[in-house]
Amino acid sequence: MEELRLTRLPDYFDCCIGFWHDEPDDYAKAGNEMNPLALELCRKNYLLWHEEDKARRTDVDDGVIASVKRKIDVLNQQRNDLIERLDEQIASWLERKSLPGLSEDFNSETPGSIVDRISILTLKIYHMNEDTMRTDITPEHRERSRQRLDTLRAQRSDLFVALERLLGDYLAGRKKMKIYRQFKMYNDPALNPELYGKGTK
Repeated sequence: MEELRLTRLPDYFDCCIGFWHDEPDDYAKAGNEMNPLALELCRKNYLLWHEEDKARRTDVDDGVIASVKRKIDVLNQQRNDLIERLDEQIASWLERKSLPGLSEDFNSETPGSIVDRISILTLKIYHMNEDTMRTDITPEHRERSRQRLDTLRAQRSDLFVALERLLGDYLAGRKKMKIYRQFKMYNDPALNPELYGKGTK
């Protein structure tokens, strides 16, 4: 697992997301010890989070929201591509190992998608923690946010344990790795009928 640079992933994600909120334009400085694809995936989710926030605004005109929605589409496609690239990297890493006979058992969720979920949970943890420190909320609101923060941290811990166990299962031959392709049709001008058929109706 060290070779993949996925150890201590929640700690590194915490560091990066905290850093980017203070230095939003400094992309790589906080993640030197992390897998580069995991770092880039975390960055895309950070950018997506804030575009999604903008998309909920009601005090701007529809043109602004349309522009934000297009940015979200692009970022989401990049995010999905990075999940697949990370899975390809892990599959290549496994192929170079002298592994025992491979089981026919497999996992429905790939390591890349688990890393993606860990990065999203890290964003939720950051922002839920921010919410607990607000000065304009009731004690009940603060306590509810604290409880949610505890739940989010526990869920992220469970996911990271699941990632470590899955990689261990691959290395021990207890499971074989499969890559699941997303094939996002709505972003492809050759596959989305609203794009390839535009102007025909």
